[in-house]
Amino acid sequence: MRPGVPLSLDHGAEIDAALFALSSGHGERALSDPLFSNLYLFRHVHDYRFVPGPFACISGRTYDGAQHLLPLFELQRAPIQAIRELLHGHDFFYPLASSQIDALDPAVFEWTSSRDDADYLYPATHFRHYRGTALNKKRNLVKQLLSAHALTAEPYATDRIGDALPVLAGWMKAKGKVAGEADEIACTEALQLAARLGLQGFLHRVDGEPAGFVLAQAIQPGVWVMRFAKGLNRFKGIYQHMFQHFCEAMPEVQWLNFEQDMGLANFRRTKLSYQPSALIPKFRVRLRVR
Repeated sequence: MRPGVPLSLDHGAEIDAALFALSSGHGERALSDPLFSNLYLFRHVHDYRFVPGPFACISGRTYDGAQHLLPLFELQRAPIQAIRELLHGHDFFYPLASSQIDALDPAVFEWTSSRDDADYLYPATHFRHYRGTALNKKRNLVKQLLSAHALTAEPYATDRIGDALPVLAGWMKAKGKVAGEADEIACTEALQLAARLGLQGFLHRVDGEPAGFVLAQAIQPGVWVMRFAKGLNRFKGIYQHMFQHFCEAMPEVQWLNFEQDMGLANFRRTKLSYQPSALIPKFRVRLRVR
C-alpha cells in the first residue's frame, strides 16, 4: 500500500510553506513543479500523496513511471537511516534544484537529470518585444492578428469560466483529444479554483468571441510559470499575442518559465522557437549503494 494520504486542498498551506522555504533565493532558477497548486492539479496524473512526519514528503509517480518522493525538508539534514526508510518502495527523490544538489555530499548521494524534465526559462522582454531575427515570425503573427481583428482581454476570474471552457473544448477538438485526455481535467480545475490556487491570467476575445486564455503563477519575485495557455487555432497568432499581453499587462514579470517538454517533439519545437535563455535541470537523487 502506498504511504501517505491523497492530496486535498486542506494540505495547501502546510505544503507551500515547506516548499517556499526550500526554494527561497532560487530566483529565476526556481523549478516549476514544487508548488502545491501544481501538485494538486496533477494529483491524479502523478498519484500524489502527502506523507506527513518529521521528514514529510510528497509521494508520486513521474511521467516515465518511476516512484519518487518530493522532500519537504533539506535532505542533508536528515539522518541516513531516515532517508533509507523513506526511499523504501521509491526510486529516488525528485525534483531537486541545482542549489539543493550543491548542498549534498557526493559521497552519500548520487544524482542524474533528464533533458525531458528541464524547465524552459525566458526573459519577459522576449515576449514584450519579440526582437531579433529568431523571434521575427512571432512579432509578425501578432501584427497580422491585430490588423485583421479586434482583440480585447480581461483579467480571468471564475465568473468567466463559462467563456473559458468552450475555448478549452475547442483546443481539445483541434488536438484530436477526447474527454479526460491531455490536461483537460487539470485545466478545468484550474479555471474553477484559480483564485484559491494563486493562479492569475487573462481571458482573450477576438471580435467579441472567447478565443484564448492563460493562467500563470508567481513562483519567485519577478518569476512566473505559465501553467495553462489555450487558444483557438483558427486565430493564428493568438498564443504569441497572449504571451505578449501577459508580460505587458504585468510589468512585475521579469522571467517566464514554460515548464518541461516531457520529451514530446511538438512541445520541444514550440518551446525552443521562443528562444529560451536557459534550460533548468531537475535532479533525481538516490543514496549511493554501499
